[in-house]
Amino acid sequence: MAQAAVADDVFYALSNATRRKVLEHLSRRPATVTELAAPFDMKLPSFVQHLSVLERSRLVRSKKLGRVRTYELAPERFKVAEDWLTTRRQLWESRLDQFDQYVKQLKDKESAS
Repeated sequence: MAQAAVADDVFYALSNATRRKVLEHLSRRPATVTELAAPFDMKLPSFVQHLSVLERSRLVRSKKLGRVRTYELAPERFKVAEDWLTTRRQLWESRLDQFDQYVKQLKDKESAS
């Protein structure tokens, strides 16, 4: 999968508050579908769709033992978002540094006049 498509999948998964809360829960420990769904006021099929989005983006993985499906965080995939954000931050820091230099040059010219 192309890097841009991977980032799209990750950011799409992170764009929803319910999915972010699920990820927060899973950051503490693995949990079953029932445990994850308990705090949310929605029907189970709707909630399972959120889990599917998270699993397709590979932010979580699941295991099924008998009739119980357990989800856990897949932290390595968060690096996609981290790398994208880091690149953007570096770009803007560079632009702001250039702008700062430009403003300093203008001030120096003004005070020299």
